Amino acid sequence: MKNIRTILDNGNKKYVATSDSSLLKQTAEQGQHPYAIIVCCSDSRVIPEKIFNAMIGDLFVIRVAGNVLDNHQLGSIEYAAGHLDCSQIIVLGHTGCGAVSAALSGDSNGFIKYITDDILEAVGEERDPYKACCLNVVHAVERLKNEFASHSEIGSVTISGAIYDIHTGVVTWL
Repeated sequence: MKNIRTILDNGNKKYVATSDSSLLKQTAEQGQHPYAIIVCCSDSRVIPEKIFNAMIGDLFVIRVAGNVLDNHQLGSIEYAAGHLDCSQIIVLGHTGCGAVSAALSGDSNGFIKYITDDILEAVGEERDPYKACCLNVVHAVERLKNEFASHSEIGSVTISGAIYDIHTGVVTWL
Protein backbone atom coordinates (compact mmCIF):
# COMPACT_ATOMS: atom_id res chain seq x y z
CA MET A 1 0.00 0.00 0.00
CA LYS A 2 1.23 3.48 -0.86
CA ASN A 3 2.05 5.88 1.91
CA ILE A 4 0.06 8.93 0.82
CA ARG A 5 2.00 11.35 2.99
CA THR A 6 5.28 10.20 1.42
CA ILE A 7 3.82 10.70 -2.06
CA LEU A 8 2.68 14.21 -1.09
CA ASP A 9 6.03 15.05 0.55
CA ASN A 10 7.95 13.87 -2.51
CA GLY A 11 5.63 15.88 -4.73
CA ASN A 12 6.22 18.99 -2.64
CA LYS A 13 9.99 18.52 -2.81
CA LYS A 14 9.78 18.27 -6.60
CA TYR A 15 7.53 21.35 -6.72
CA VAL A 16 9.97 23.40 -4.62
CA ALA A 17 12.96 22.22 -6.67
CA THR A 18 11.33 23.08 -10.01
CA SER A 19 9.47 26.29 -9.03
CA ASP A 20 10.58 29.76 -9.94
CA SER A 21 11.86 30.92 -6.54
CA SER A 22 11.85 34.57 -7.62
CA LEU A 23 8.15 34.32 -8.54
CA LEU A 24 7.39 32.67 -5.20
CA LYS A 25 9.24 35.49 -3.42
CA GLN A 26 7.58 38.19 -5.53
CA THR A 27 4.03 36.95 -4.89
CA ALA A 28 4.77 36.36 -1.20
CA GLU A 29 6.08 39.89 -0.72
CA GLN A 30 3.95 41.87 -3.19
CA GLY A 31 0.73 39.88 -2.97
CA GLN A 32 -1.33 38.16 -5.58
CA HIS A 33 -2.64 39.90 -8.69
CA PRO A 34 -4.69 37.31 -10.56
CA TYR A 35 -6.21 38.34 -13.87
CA ALA A 36 -9.09 35.86 -13.75
CA ILE A 37 -11.37 34.10 -11.32
CA ILE A 38 -12.10 30.50 -12.29
CA VAL A 39 -15.05 28.68 -10.69
CA CYS A 40 -14.62 25.02 -11.51
CA CYS A 41 -15.32 21.50 -10.36
CA SER A 42 -13.21 19.79 -7.71
CA ASP A 43 -12.57 16.93 -10.15
CA SER A 44 -8.88 16.02 -10.01
CA ARG A 45 -8.72 15.95 -13.82
CA VAL A 46 -9.67 19.62 -14.05
CA ILE A 47 -6.64 21.74 -13.18
CA PRO A 48 -7.17 25.35 -14.35
CA GLU A 49 -3.54 26.37 -13.83
CA LYS A 50 -2.46 23.62 -16.23
CA ILE A 51 -5.43 23.93 -18.62
CA PHE A 52 -4.70 27.64 -19.15
CA ASN A 53 -0.91 27.36 -18.74
CA ALA A 54 -1.02 29.84 -15.86
CA MET A 55 1.65 30.69 -13.33
CA ILE A 56 1.53 31.30 -9.58
CA GLY A 57 -0.59 34.38 -8.92
CA ASP A 58 -2.34 34.35 -12.33
CA LEU A 59 -5.65 32.69 -11.43
CA PHE A 60 -7.93 32.88 -8.42
CA VAL A 61 -9.42 29.39 -8.47
CA ILE A 62 -12.57 28.36 -6.61
CA ARG A 63 -13.22 24.62 -6.75
CA VAL A 64 -16.40 22.88 -5.71
CA ALA A 65 -17.99 19.68 -7.00
CA GLY A 66 -20.27 20.44 -9.94
CA ASN A 67 -19.02 24.06 -10.07
CA VAL A 68 -22.15 25.07 -8.13
CA LEU A 69 -22.46 28.36 -6.27
CA ASP A 70 -23.43 29.10 -2.70
CA ASN A 71 -22.68 32.05 -0.46
CA HIS A 72 -19.14 30.83 0.24
CA GLN A 73 -18.23 30.79 -3.44
CA LEU A 74 -20.01 34.11 -4.01
CA GLY A 75 -18.03 35.65 -1.13
CA SER A 76 -14.77 34.37 -2.60
CA ILE A 77 -15.68 35.80 -6.00
CA GLU A 78 -16.67 39.12 -4.45
CA TYR A 79 -13.32 39.26 -2.64
CA ALA A 80 -11.26 38.51 -5.74
CA ALA A 81 -13.19 40.89 -7.99
CA GLY A 82 -13.46 43.70 -5.45
CA HIS A 83 -10.09 43.50 -3.69
CA LEU A 84 -7.75 41.87 -6.18
CA ASP A 85 -9.13 43.67 -9.25
CA CYS A 86 -9.84 40.53 -11.26
CA SER A 87 -11.70 41.63 -14.37
CA GLN A 88 -12.82 38.21 -15.63
CA ILE A 89 -14.92 35.47 -14.01
CA ILE A 90 -15.05 32.12 -15.79
CA VAL A 91 -17.33 29.26 -14.80
CA LEU A 92 -15.55 26.16 -16.09
CA GLY A 93 -17.60 22.97 -16.35
CA HIS A 94 -16.25 19.75 -17.81
CA THR A 95 -17.30 16.63 -19.65
CA GLY A 96 -17.70 13.49 -17.59
CA CYS A 97 -18.69 15.44 -14.47
CA GLY A 98 -19.55 13.04 -11.65
CA ALA A 99 -21.74 15.61 -9.89
CA VAL A 100 -23.82 16.12 -13.03
CA SER A 101 -24.04 12.35 -13.53
CA ALA A 102 -25.19 11.92 -9.92
CA ALA A 103 -27.84 14.59 -10.42
CA LEU A 104 -29.08 13.01 -13.65
CA SER A 105 -29.26 9.53 -12.10
CA GLY A 106 -31.12 10.78 -9.03
CA ASP A 107 -28.77 8.78 -6.84
CA SER A 108 -27.70 11.33 -4.23
CA ASN A 109 -27.76 11.23 -0.46
CA GLY A 110 -26.21 13.15 2.41
CA PHE A 111 -24.48 16.44 1.70
CA ILE A 112 -24.06 15.55 -1.98
CA LYS A 113 -27.79 16.17 -2.38
CA TYR A 114 -27.19 19.92 -1.89
CA ILE A 115 -24.96 19.86 -4.97
CA THR A 116 -27.18 17.64 -7.10
CA ASP A 117 -30.29 19.66 -6.23
CA ASP A 118 -28.55 22.81 -7.53
CA ILE A 119 -27.55 20.99 -10.70
CA LEU A 120 -31.08 19.66 -11.25
CA GLU A 121 -32.43 23.19 -10.90
CA ALA A 122 -29.96 24.28 -13.58
CA VAL A 123 -30.60 21.47 -16.08
CA GLY A 124 -34.37 21.09 -15.76
CA GLU A 125 -35.59 18.15 -17.83
CA GLU A 126 -32.36 17.75 -19.85
CA ARG A 127 -30.83 14.28 -19.45
CA ASP A 128 -28.02 14.36 -22.01
CA PRO A 129 -24.83 14.56 -19.90
CA TYR A 130 -22.99 17.02 -22.17
CA LYS A 131 -25.99 19.32 -22.59
CA ALA A 132 -26.62 19.13 -18.84
CA CYS A 133 -23.01 20.18 -18.15
CA CYS A 134 -23.46 23.15 -20.48
CA LEU A 135 -26.77 24.15 -18.89
CA ASN A 136 -25.20 23.91 -15.45
CA VAL A 137 -22.46 26.36 -16.51
CA VAL A 138 -24.93 28.74 -18.17
CA HIS A 139 -27.05 28.68 -15.00
CA ALA A 140 -24.03 29.63 -12.86
CA VAL A 141 -23.05 32.42 -15.26
CA GLU A 142 -26.57 33.86 -15.13
CA ARG A 143 -26.64 33.59 -11.35
CA LEU A 144 -23.35 35.48 -11.10
CA LYS A 145 -24.63 38.20 -13.42
CA ASN A 146 -27.78 38.57 -11.32
CA GLU A 147 -26.01 38.41 -7.94
CA PHE A 148 -23.41 41.02 -8.83
CA ALA A 149 -25.51 43.32 -11.04
CA SER A 150 -25.90 45.83 -8.21
CA HIS A 151 -22.42 45.50 -6.69
CA SER A 152 -20.64 48.66 -7.80
CA GLU A 153 -17.57 47.72 -5.73
CA ILE A 154 -16.89 44.89 -8.15
CA GLY A 155 -16.89 47.16 -11.17
CA SER A 156 -17.29 45.88 -14.67
CA VAL A 157 -16.16 42.28 -14.62
CA THR A 158 -16.78 40.02 -17.58
CA ILE A 159 -18.51 36.75 -16.74
CA SER A 160 -18.12 33.82 -19.15
CA GLY A 161 -18.77 30.11 -19.23
CA ALA A 162 -16.77 27.29 -20.77
CA ILE A 163 -16.60 23.50 -20.92
CA TYR A 164 -13.33 21.58 -20.60
CA ASP A 165 -13.20 18.27 -22.47
CA ILE A 166 -11.44 15.74 -20.25
CA HIS A 167 -10.64 13.55 -23.31
CA THR A 168 -8.94 16.19 -25.45
CA GLY A 169 -7.97 18.99 -23.06
CA VAL A 170 -9.82 21.52 -25.26
CA VAL A 171 -11.82 24.35 -23.70
CA THR A 172 -14.97 25.40 -25.56
CA TRP A 173 -16.43 28.79 -24.70
CA LEU A 174 -20.20 28.96 -24.30
